[in-house]
Amino acid sequence: MIKIRLRRVGAKKQPSYRVVVADARSPRDGRFIETIGFYNPRTEPETVKIKEDRSLYWLGVGAQPTRPVARLLKKQGTLARFERLKQGESLETLLVEAEEAAQAAPEVSPQTRREHVMPVAEEPAVKPETVESETEPAEAGDESEEIETEETEE
Repeated sequence: MIKIRLRRVGAKKQPSYRVVVADARSPRDGRFIETIGFYNPRTEPETVKIKEDRSLYWLGVGAQPTRPVARLLKKQGTLARFERLKQGESLETLLVEAEEAAQAAPEVSPQTRREHVMPVAEEPAVKPETVESETEPAEAGDESEEIETEETEE
C-alpha cells in the first residue's frame, strides 16, 4: 500500500517535515518514492506547500494520506478538489482553480514562533533596582547609628 505521509527533517527539537509518497512498510525517515511538498509547524502561521498536481495524481492511483497529511490537504482544499475530480471535472480546471486560490491567499512572511526561540538577555547583568535597594538599607543603618550617637551624647 502506498501512503502520503510526513517525513521528519530539521535539527534536533526544531522539526520540519517533507510530504512524501512512500510504501507503508518503509520507515518514517527511510526510503520514499517522491517528495510532493513540505510543512513547517514552527512558523507563525504554519508553512505548507504541497504540489497540487502530484498530490491529485497520487490520490488518483490509490495512495492513502495519513491523518496529519489529510488535515493539511483538507486545509489546502486538495481533498475537495479530488472528490470533484472523481465526479468527472477536468484536471486542468481544478489546477487553475488551485492556482487562483493560492494567489488570492494573502502573502504572509512566516516568522519563527517566539515561544520556541531562546530569550536573549538585553538587560545588564546587575539590575539598577537591586543596587538601589541595597543602598537604601545601608542609609537607614547610618541614620540609626546617628540616632544612637545622639542619645549617648546626652
